[in-house]
Amino acid sequence: MTDTPTANGQDQAQAQGEPVQFSVIAQYVRDLSFENPGAPASLALSQQPKIDIGVDVQARRLPEDRFEVELRIRANAADPEGKPAFVVELVYSGIFLVKNVPADALQPLCLIECPRVLFPFARRIIADVTRDGGFPPLLLDPIDFVALYRQHLARQQQAAQQQQEQQ
Repeated sequence: MTDTPTANGQDQAQAQGEPVQFSVIAQYVRDLSFENPGAPASLALSQQPKIDIGVDVQARRLPEDRFEVELRIRANAADPEGKPAFVVELVYSGIFLVKNVPADALQPLCLIECPRVLFPFARRIIADVTRDGGFPPLLLDPIDFVALYRQHLARQQQAAQQQQEQQ
């Protein structure tokens, strides 16, 4: 998560009994790319293509208790010989209002719960664009955003440890 949130009176507001506010302000496609480099030959594949999928989540603080969260999904499909069938890249974003949440809960909220809200919409976009590209719709399996968050934390700890060793 970029621009890691800090407490600015939110813990105090929580202690005073103000309710947590979490809502979606907007959702949008920030970037969408579909490539079908082997067309028309790639459209006549006799076997299922091999598909590699990558997922990343980024978040940043905006003014007025808002956060922008980006769900980045990339899918590469190749025929059995390794020739590219298609590549789809999507950056699907949302702006979320987050108030009265303790500072230590902001990062998990932005990197787990926000992408859970965005995922069904991103999944539909990817299914539609692959279908419109001449392939069967690519229906992504549900993503474990908790596991992704844990991997993110492990990478941060490893980077911090390496930085300490270099000093």
